[in-house]
Formats: sequence, structure tokens, C-alpha cells
Amino acid sequence: MKSSAYKLALFPQILIEKAKPFFKKPRIISAFFFNIDVETMIRNDWTRDEIQALYDQPLMDLLFQAQQIHREHFDANTVQVSTLLSIKTGRCPEDCKYCSQSAHYDTDLEIEKRVEVQKAIAEAKQAKESGSTRFCMGAAWRNPHERDMPYVLELIQEVKKLGMETCMTLGMLNVSQAERLKDAGLDYYNHNLDTSREYYANVISTRTFDDRLNTLDHVRSAGINVCSGGIVGLGEGKQDRVGLLFELATMPIHPESVPINMLVPIEGTPLADVEKLDVIDWIRTIAVARIIMPKSYIRLSAGRESLSDSDQALAFMAGANSLFSGDKLLTAPNSGEGKDKALFAKLGLKAEAPKKTGRELAMDAMQPA
Repeated sequence: MKSSAYKLALFPQILIEKAKPFFKKPRIISAFFFNIDVETMIRNDWTRDEIQALYDQPLMDLLFQAQQIHREHFDANTVQVSTLLSIKTGRCPEDCKYCSQSAHYDTDLEIEKRVEVQKAIAEAKQAKESGSTRFCMGAAWRNPHERDMPYVLELIQEVKKLGMETCMTLGMLNVSQAERLKDAGLDYYNHNLDTSREYYANVISTRTFDDRLNTLDHVRSAGINVCSGGIVGLGEGKQDRVGLLFELATMPIHPESVPINMLVPIEGTPLADVEKLDVIDWIRTIAVARIIMPKSYIRLSAGRESLSDSDQALAFMAGANSLFSGDKLLTAPNSGEGKDKALFAKLGLKAEAPKKTGRELAMDAMQPA
């Protein structure tokens, strides 16, 4: 007997269309289809049991469902490419047990003060020339201080002038900071949940799970796109990977971008010797994320450098459609630009083109048919 979640994921769109006339409110078929908006197939009321059922099914069935849903919303052979730069490295007061930048651990990390604006812009220009459409900037702060804000706002404005999307990850934000970032033109703000609410205390003690959710609320309220995901391989169980996905998929609005990181063990951190996660569990996490958040970009993030081309091909089959390119992700090694171009050529993938601005779209609309 297949689970309700399993049947739901495979329910053909044509049958849903035929079912509409039999309901007074055809867009929402509550009792039978779990409150799905049948025009978009987006749900925010997933249960843990449903997500667990998806995660536990045979891998080929899971991948088949994920790829079908992926093709409903995206070009299956197009991948959005981002580049990530550390604009302030090390001495972070947080105690995240996986992180080389925490001041709590001796990791031999080279401490770097704030990167000069012109140097950051030079990096952004190079990223754009290499095919990235989004430039992400991260600082090892618990939260940005007032003295940091003019610097941060200038970075956003200068990168935007290049015609790139901007993303920042600066730690916790208050309402005013989120609004100022939006006013400067910030497109995305990253603040990962990292893991399930239940496992969270095993990884971090200096910031609560609700602190993270509060920051995401401020980001969303300010009108900035949300980038939020987590890390697998922290020593968690599969119920925690399910728990992480549950938290993300039951947000009032799904994150526009969902990074799925694989732990990169760092010597000197408490998780340096944690047992390595089977790649298939990473693939399952990606596939379930695609099914339950069908319009979100699912990003391959940290840990990709150690994976084979075949592993990454499975990840794209599972519905991943975004990645970080470049030699480094903040302080962790990453697949270089050359490797990524070779991988794209091997798999027949292409990088997503830059999104058109409102002005460009308006100009297109004025053109004769």
C-alpha cells in the first residue's frame, strides 16, 4: 500500500484538472488533496510522516517523482550559478561545531579583516565573466554592527551596478537592518536552519533555533528573497533530515533558494571526526526538498568538491538546479570553475542566463509581436 504522500507526488495534473468542476472552490481541494493549490501544486502543510514516507521510499521511485516535479517548474538542463566570497573571515563568537571560523576552536584559519570594497567588486566582475548570475557575500559575525552597515550597503549597491543578483549572509538581523538591506537593493539573504529543531542543540549553543526563524521573518517582511537550508552529515539521523525539511516546507512562503550542504570536516572543530554520511542520504534529502518545495531553487553547496561526477549527476536528477562555483566557499574547498564547466559539458547542462530587470521586461512588452 503506497503512502498518501507517495500517491500525492505522482498524482497526474490532468486528473486534478478534471476534478476542478466538482468543487465549489476549484483552486483549493482541501479534503482530498491536502490543501494543495492546484494551480501551483504548492503546499505549506506537510506533515513529518508524509515527508518521512517520501524519504523512505525506493530511491528510483523518489528520483522519478522529483524529476517529474522539477520539470513542471524548471528547465531540467539549466543550472543557476552563484559565487560566494568571504568579506570578513574568522573570530566569529558563535560556537557552530562544524565551522572553521568559530573563535571557540583552533583551526589554523587565517584571520582576515573586512575585504576592501574595490577588491570585492573585482571578485564580482570575475564571477560574472565566469558565468555566475548571483554574487553572495558572507561575514563571520553574530550580527552586523551599526559600524558595518555603510560598508555592507555599499557592497550591495556596487555589485548591483554590475547587473548581478546580490545575496548576503551576515548572521542575525533586526527589522531595521533587514529594511536597510532591502532599500540598498539586496535580492537574497541567506540564514540557514542547519538541522532539525530537535538536533540543533547538539550543533550550536550560542544561537537558538528560534533566533534563526526570527531573522528569516525579518528578511521576508522586508521583501527580500529568503535563502535557507541546512547541512547533512552532522551526525544527525534521517529523522533530523526530515525535520529540517519539515521546518522549511511549512514556512508560510517557501525559501526561494534552499542550499543543501554536505559537512566538510575541519580539523580542530568538534565535528572533525564525525562519521561520513552516505552520499545516497544527501541525494534523498535533495529529492525530497524538490518534491515538497517545487518552485524553490535547490542548491548544491559545501561538500561538492569531494563528490564524483556521477554523484553530482544524481543530485541534478534529484532536482538540484543551483550551485556555488569557484575554488572556495568562504573557507571550505570547492569544485573550481574549470571542473564545473567540464561537468556541465559532460552532462549537457547549461548555466542559467541572468534574469531580466523590470525595465528590460517592460521594453520587451513594448516590442511588436
